[in-house]
Amino acid sequence: MMKSYQTLLASPTQETLYQAARLLQAGELVAFPTETVYGLGANALNEQAVLEIFKAKGRPADNPLIVHIWDAKQLDGICEVPPLAVPLMDAFWPGPLTILMPRLSSIPDVVTASLPTVAVRMPSHPVARQLLQACGLPIAAPSANLSGKPSPTTAQSVMEDMRGRIPMILDGGQSEVGLESTVLDLCHGTPTILRPGGVTKEMLEGVIGQVQLAGSILRPLKEGEQALSPGMRYRHYAPKGQVTLVEGTQENVLSAMRSLARAAQAHGETCCLMAFSEHVPALSDFRVYDLGSVLHPEETAHRLFEILRKTEEDGMSAIFSEVMPPQGMGLAVMNRLGRAASFHTVSALDVLGDPEL
Repeated sequence: MMKSYQTLLASPTQETLYQAARLLQAGELVAFPTETVYGLGANALNEQAVLEIFKAKGRPADNPLIVHIWDAKQLDGICEVPPLAVPLMDAFWPGPLTILMPRLSSIPDVVTASLPTVAVRMPSHPVARQLLQACGLPIAAPSANLSGKPSPTTAQSVMEDMRGRIPMILDGGQSEVGLESTVLDLCHGTPTILRPGGVTKEMLEGVIGQVQLAGSILRPLKEGEQALSPGMRYRHYAPKGQVTLVEGTQENVLSAMRSLARAAQAHGETCCLMAFSEHVPALSDFRVYDLGSVLHPEETAHRLFEILRKTEEDGMSAIFSEVMPPQGMGLAVMNRLGRAASFHTVSALDVLGDPEL
């Protein structure tokens, strides 16, 4: 049975950071801010504490977790460090890069979903770093949301999902990046991005040379295919409403989104559109959520999860979204949008050619 708590939402002070550190040391859970999204942390070396994460989130046990550290010396008790990891850590830590490395036996199976690898990162958010240093432990932490829902980028969103489920949330303001970290696999041949994020393929290749993309980034896992990294599941980051991605030329996409919205409304759906700032005025007859500029995918990344959460708060049952080129940070955006939509995508030309619309 899951414990019940009077969840404390606290500003990070010396006193509350010490309180949070003591909770982690005692095997309890604490939600805390990182530069990517908010994490739900437990002592990574305490199997029972980590199991509480899965209970609080309703998370499948075959979905591995990321271990957070504040100092590279902590790696000695967690994993073997491949030679290629060293220049990457020098270039991108602290920051939004998670590296998959061979695990040591000190890490419980529950952290890694019994895989021979462990995902490790060093966050750059000052509150995360202060907490990690204060508790002196490696902290296993997925995003601090109910499993499958959009990841939280504010403490208030954490409270919506975790109230009564955990003892404490540290409020560090809105997350800067807005999407989870890049996950890079260094254990299976050519370095491979399993989950794109704020550290792009181009940035990684500037440090270590060739990097490839996992085939599952823009598609669902195949039957029997193992999730080597968090964020690889078929439906993830999803609001309650059905998200549909609309592909095609700009003019066709905007026309198709209008047609789809009218058809959905005619069938009694509570409908909205997600569009880039440049196109919002052309869709003013409908409820529109502004994704930010199509020219600045980092802006869309920063806003995306909060917009998906807002569609749920507003009771939207049908959500039609523009897409962007899957390049640079746009790859991370399309990875999250694809999974939020369960990869439900339509062609604008197909929509415009349908006589029923």
